[in-house]
Amino acid sequence: MAAGSAEDETLGDWRPILRGAEAAEARRAIRAIAAALSTRARGRRRTKDPSLAGGNAGRALFFGYLERAGGFGEYNTDIVSLRRASEEALSRVTMSASLYAGFPGVAWALQHLGRICPTPESPISLEEIDAALRSYLARPGWRRDYDLVSGLVGLAVYALERLPAPAAAACLAGVVDRLEETAERRNGEITWHTNPRLLPPHQRRECPRGYHNLGLAHGVPGVIVVLAAAWAADVRRRKAGRSLEGAVRWLLAQKLPNSPGARFPAWIASGQGPTPSRSAWCYGDPGVAAALFCAARLVGETPWERAARDLARGAAQRPPAESGVFDATLCHGAAGLSHLYNRLAQASEDDVLRRAARYWLGRTLAMRRPGRGVGGYSMVWMDVDRRSRRLVSDSGFLTGAAGIGLALLAAVTPVEPAWDRMLLVSAKSGE
Repeated sequence: MAAGSAEDETLGDWRPILRGAEAAEARRAIRAIAAALSTRARGRRRTKDPSLAGGNAGRALFFGYLERAGGFGEYNTDIVSLRRASEEALSRVTMSASLYAGFPGVAWALQHLGRICPTPESPISLEEIDAALRSYLARPGWRRDYDLVSGLVGLAVYALERLPAPAAAACLAGVVDRLEETAERRNGEITWHTNPRLLPPHQRRECPRGYHNLGLAHGVPGVIVVLAAAWAADVRRRKAGRSLEGAVRWLLAQKLPNSPGARFPAWIASGQGPTPSRSAWCYGDPGVAAALFCAARLVGETPWERAARDLARGAAQRPPAESGVFDATLCHGAAGLSHLYNRLAQASEDDVLRRAARYWLGRTLAMRRPGRGVGGYSMVWMDVDRRSRRLVSDSGFLTGAAGIGLALLAAVTPVEPAWDRMLLVSAKSGE
């Protein structure tokens, strides 16, 4: 492997992808989301959820990037209020040790906001969190999740954001160690198995022996990105590189031959035949492609980059009716697809991906219903068997209006959307 760029943010100057009437419509949507999320909005109950995925930390990211972009009105009091709420949560609220729902995610947001929109006030110290996670990750015998949302990969994202702090490097080293000890190895391939006790009930019924997950949110693609970032940051480089090569080899071996739809399944489970997945960030070819591309750039692996680009181009040309997209959310909706293709197009200068980004941005804007939901956006909630659906309001980052607003900001402003480090479609590897 050849060393890639030290910072993923140096992939190139970020350029707005929307122009004219579409850009104006996107800005109207951004303003509507900002007004709905504002702490000054009348009649709106403030959430007590401090988390990154669905709570105040995720909303703080939206207002932070809104402030950095400029020209969207006076919302500086909102970023101050939400930052303070996040700081208070770290000292007063009992939370899990997961990136998306717990205290590492709140700390990640504060660290990130301190970089993109610093204030004259002294930033909160995160050294105690560094020390706690360092101790947590130093213990062998890991039996918890390994994934991005709840497990080891998410803790690596926090550690990467805190580099070059020595304790952050120690946390990242701990993640690499725990990933190595929990890996499965066979014929030069490396993967990770999810124990059935860690699955939600509906998945446990479907996969009673657990599974090998291929989604970016819960599976091996996330591991690939953090191993590449650790290698690029020179943290456990030999160990990370060895695991990385085996993991990419395993991932590419799971591609479905001659599949007319998606090339990668959501997971592989004993007794089940693999079936193509939806098109999304959380599961499916777009998320897999973005993760593999990010890893390839971090370590300078051109063949991986070509494989990622080919996968992304194939996904971009999949008929929209087969995509499984029902709303505009980042996790599994139109805004998420638009942002993945935007990120990949800007890095690769690929016109197919650029057209796909614009198409899904158009779908994102078409899904807005002024006067409904949050800023005009509602999330489609489905029961576990996907037989019934209903619209719900969601103001959060992952499945709500804050994330949609961030994707739209990335489409109409020249501000690099480094917030997508928490999605692992870009990665910070050092200073």
